[in-house]
Amino acid sequence: EPGIEVVAEAADGAAAVERALAVEPDVVCMDVQMPGMDGLAATRAIVAAGAAARVLVVTTFDRDDYLFDALAAGASGFLLKNAPAERLIEAVQVLAAGDALLAPDVTRRVIERFAAQPGAAPRPAPPPVGATPSGLTDREGEVLAHLARGRSNAEIAAALFLGEATVKTHVSRVLMKLGVRDRVQLVVYAYEHGITVPGA
Repeated sequence: EPGIEVVAEAADGAAAVERALAVEPDVVCMDVQMPGMDGLAATRAIVAAGAAARVLVVTTFDRDDYLFDALAAGASGFLLKNAPAERLIEAVQVLAAGDALLAPDVTRRVIERFAAQPGAAPRPAPPPVGATPSGLTDREGEVLAHLARGRSNAEIAAALFLGEATVKTHVSRVLMKLGVRDRVQLVVYAYEHGITVPGA
């Protein structure tokens, strides 16, 4: 695909971590079940090391626990292996652009479970000291609440009577203030900190 280059491959989780840190790709396509270190542990290691790479978890299994664990590990996207090639290409492009890929229905499904099990998994990325929801403006808080429900920028713009470019700016500011990587991690943050609750 024009604009996409495979810069490294790995046969297991430990090798994936080593290659991701050495080569510094934009996106890592991570399998879940691998020999030795599995893909979720490898994702946690890559994120914990501060790598700039966005991790796209690609698995055969449409299981809530994999989705839940992938989010908690810091993954920026989740895709099933039976997805068409075009969907994989799109996912790589979306993550490379710094965004995240998780369908709204999947977001709601997983976050409901996440919120129901506080402390079941480590926080994906602790916010910097002083970066609390109280540091957000009222409008940024509204945008965060919509993001936590899995809504797109277009849906948020329509609900708040804003332009999509304005919503994108608010999302960027919220990311910066809360010290999280992308909108998927914003959703996790919102539920962990009681900003919103399942069904809200």
